[in-house]
Amino acid sequence: MNSIIQYFQTQSADYLGMLVSHIYISVLAALIAFAVAFPLGILVSRSPVGRALAEHLFGLIRIVPSLAILMLALPILGTGVKTALVALVALAIPPILVNTSSGINAVPVAIIEAAVGMGMSPKQVFGQVTLPLAFPYIFAGFRTAFVEVVASATLAAYIGGGGFGKIIVTGLGLLRTDYLLIGGISVAVLSLTSGALLDVLYRSRTAYMRVKEPKRQTRTGENKN
Repeated sequence: MNSIIQYFQTQSADYLGMLVSHIYISVLAALIAFAVAFPLGILVSRSPVGRALAEHLFGLIRIVPSLAILMLALPILGTGVKTALVALVALAIPPILVNTSSGINAVPVAIIEAAVGMGMSPKQVFGQVTLPLAFPYIFAGFRTAFVEVVASATLAAYIGGGGFGKIIVTGLGLLRTDYLLIGGISVAVLSLTSGALLDVLYRSRTAYMRVKEPKRQTRTGENKN
């Protein structure tokens, strides 16, 4: 414990730098993955065959360990953040793509037909009906992807990408248990915090789904749900 306290007293600036780097890599990877997977999920949702192929293809990519993808990209892209992003984006695409496709296909056909019957154009139906109803699925996919990316961003340290993996790699090399504890606990806390913040964001964006039905008053004057 004393060595951990001493670390923060003497190397707090380095720790803050690793924190910023870890967050930067994670956010960037998640945004790139969303930019790729979201429109692709919309596209494949229109075809059962395309949806099945895309889900199986990216499911296979997800099975491949991120470290293996990192090693495959290393000879082409070299060391640094770019190579780490390739592995993290490959990890994050499948849950976003699958949930986007599933969410769009989960919208009841009767609701779509009702919207069309009201005179809404296809763009209006998609933007004002389909996407809002599919939002819980899409957001859940993004949340899963982001938390996985935060937890896996430690791999960036192996190729000079920074993040909390740097202190973990140093701890392994020097056999320093305190470094391993600091790095491991930091990644765990950051992952849990990211998930909690995204949950708060989700609840704020879907408050309309939890509007309570107003109480009805009976003839005797008693409130009744």
